[in-house]
Amino acid sequence: MKQILLFKNARLPSLPPPAGGGERRHALALGIERLGIVSLRFPRTVALLTILLAIAASIGISRLQIEDSLSDLFRSETPAFKQYEDVTKRFPSTEFDVLAVIEGDNLLARDSIEKLRELAEDLQLIEGTRGLISIFSARQPPENGEMPAPLFPGQLPEGVAYQRLIHRVTNNAILRGKLLSENGRLTLMVLALEPSAAKSSQLSGIITQIRKAAKEDLAGAGLVFELTGVPVMQNEIRNAVERDRLIYNTAGFVAGCAIAIIFFRRISFMIVAAGPPLTAILLALGALGWLGFRLNMFLNVMTPLVMVISFSDTMQLTFATRDRLLEGEKRADALRYAIRVVGPACVLTHATAALSFVALQFSASDLIRTFGQAGLVAILIALVSVLILMPLLGLLFLRDEAGIAAKVAGADLGLKALRHFCAWVAARMVSRAGLYSILSLAAVAGLGFVYSGLEPRYRLADQVPNKQASSASHRLDIQLTGANPVDVLVEFPPGVSLYDPQTLAVIAKVHSIVEHQPGIGNVWSLETLRRWLIKAGMPSIGTLKQYADMLPAYLTRRFISANQDAALVTGRVPDADASKLLPIVQALEDSLSTVEAENPGYRISVTGLSVIAARSSASMIEKLSLGLTFEFLLVAIFIGAAFRSFLVMFVVILPGVFPILAAGAILRATGQGLQFASVVALTVSFGLGLSATIHFLNRLRLEDDPADDPGVAVERATVLVGPAVILTSIVLACGLAVTVFSDLPSLRLFGWLSAFAMLAAVVADLFILRPTAMFLRRLARRRPQTS
Repeated sequence: MKQILLFKNARLPSLPPPAGGGERRHALALGIERLGIVSLRFPRTVALLTILLAIAASIGISRLQIEDSLSDLFRSETPAFKQYEDVTKRFPSTEFDVLAVIEGDNLLARDSIEKLRELAEDLQLIEGTRGLISIFSARQPPENGEMPAPLFPGQLPEGVAYQRLIHRVTNNAILRGKLLSENGRLTLMVLALEPSAAKSSQLSGIITQIRKAAKEDLAGAGLVFELTGVPVMQNEIRNAVERDRLIYNTAGFVAGCAIAIIFFRRISFMIVAAGPPLTAILLALGALGWLGFRLNMFLNVMTPLVMVISFSDTMQLTFATRDRLLEGEKRADALRYAIRVVGPACVLTHATAALSFVALQFSASDLIRTFGQAGLVAILIALVSVLILMPLLGLLFLRDEAGIAAKVAGADLGLKALRHFCAWVAARMVSRAGLYSILSLAAVAGLGFVYSGLEPRYRLADQVPNKQASSASHRLDIQLTGANPVDVLVEFPPGVSLYDPQTLAVIAKVHSIVEHQPGIGNVWSLETLRRWLIKAGMPSIGTLKQYADMLPAYLTRRFISANQDAALVTGRVPDADASKLLPIVQALEDSLSTVEAENPGYRISVTGLSVIAARSSASMIEKLSLGLTFEFLLVAIFIGAAFRSFLVMFVVILPGVFPILAAGAILRATGQGLQFASVVALTVSFGLGLSATIHFLNRLRLEDDPADDPGVAVERATVLVGPAVILTSIVLACGLAVTVFSDLPSLRLFGWLSAFAMLAAVVADLFILRPTAMFLRRLARRRPQTS
């Protein structure tokens, strides 16, 4: 079919003409788009309400707090997570431990040890800390029942005597492989914080003081000092979230405004297109603040998400208004036309995006469900903002219609080029619709096969900024078997004492199993103290109790509950993918089940954040991925119902799933697998990517004439909608791509994957949707003739 249409020949109807010889078209969005007419009738009232709501939203934003808990991703009502929470309350240790990692070739030199001891003393003086465990905590074997002397004497010896001391230190059973690496180049200091300090605004100041003390005390020693641990990771996450919110969201919005100015060539049009998204961001964040939502690694992307979905629709509305102004209409009539013609599609695009967030409610993770709830609130606010504010800003800024038409018409080269390109694409897609439809189906099938091979992935390091905490954790993985705890909870039968011989035997057996489990190291428990006493020639239970009572509470609470009805055996594992940790956990549980069976009444459970992640991450990610499949079907049915057409329902499937499958293929090609951030990105991108499809189908519905060949309507709709689709896709990609500069790896993944999916969506819209729509419409028209 020859190219029958270019923009210069595209006459725009003043209102959608009746279809089918006078048969009135149904209301695509139930008339919701008529909210925009309110602004045209009562502009002053709407402006005043907007100002008042903006003031209230500003106050709401000030109420927003940051959630930095590493366990929130797995927070749920499951028994496993409830037990994990119970253990962290009964044994408050790892969640409040700052791990200081000091490394250097001369670590055990006499001068270095002096500096390290000075640092250990200074760290304990920092307000908000409650104790320190380090190589200086070690004691010599007790003599004559007296309190054992420190392993490091007050005055360090020199020469040969110092070398003998270092020999004892490097071979100390409590220090070796736990607080001191096998090669003697790395040592670990565990600084316990007060729980109230670790969960308050004090945390940042405490970490700053720790680093300051290390810088001063270790000056000139040639040692590398780094911090890690849950409080440090939480502080880095909090800083990253604040930094991202202030910088990169603004950068994304500026990029969108710049694109709007380049193509519209007038600031007034840029304000009309960009004003509603900016206001929607303000109102959405304010509402989240008033509703008590807390910012986290997922909610932090809410700003670019609101911006891109709102900007997409305001661009379409602005294009439609601009076209009517070029036709010589008054601004009120042009705005009313845009609301009546484009508004229904805007409602539908927001509705499909809302369905994407609804799909997240089926996740087992409270964090992801909360993200879905916040997204649903933000999308609803964005829809109202677009429909209400776009016509309001149009009335305020699009003055002197004749002047606008004259100036814009003379500087329209960019948009004309886009319209010519869209016409060229449409003509070729329509000319061989059947062939391109088959190729599209083959491409989607191939990408689907690749996508099906994706495997779940989860690592704690992917949730933490690539800063000092991540680097220090990596050093611990190499030198001390890891920084992530694996806890084994041993609960006693009612009325049985901690120091009952059977209880101590059970703890000893559990300790032995854990320390001999491949992949787990650095094991601590009451058995550690008991072995030390036995080696010193004091095996009695009374002595064990005496020494345990002498230890400070912050130390004993690491392995003995406050009421002494349970004990904890703690090991460490490296930060590996959950799929590699799960076999370790399963093997450990199998070994411990024998101990539990041999000791009726004793309950033995394996827990810890690493364990929860190993057990839950794969199934949670697989369920999210399965939910994405159901979302495909649900959204297709929803769009088909909105258009009241089975044909439309089938048309949207291929262009809808193509971006998701293409992004999944990229993930598999790069070996990244499916992570929480990637599944959430694909879920949200699916809803956002359908914006172009819906706007095209809406325009196609209005342009269709049963008396003409379907290709005419396809080409007209492409020329009228295509430029806005291309520009908004670029804006969508820019708005999401700025998150690749985030310090949070999960947010970077979300950003680039979403941006890629948006660009893939415009490819699908131009090269899959057009021929598929054409091919199926021709089949539908032939059916009555052949029956």
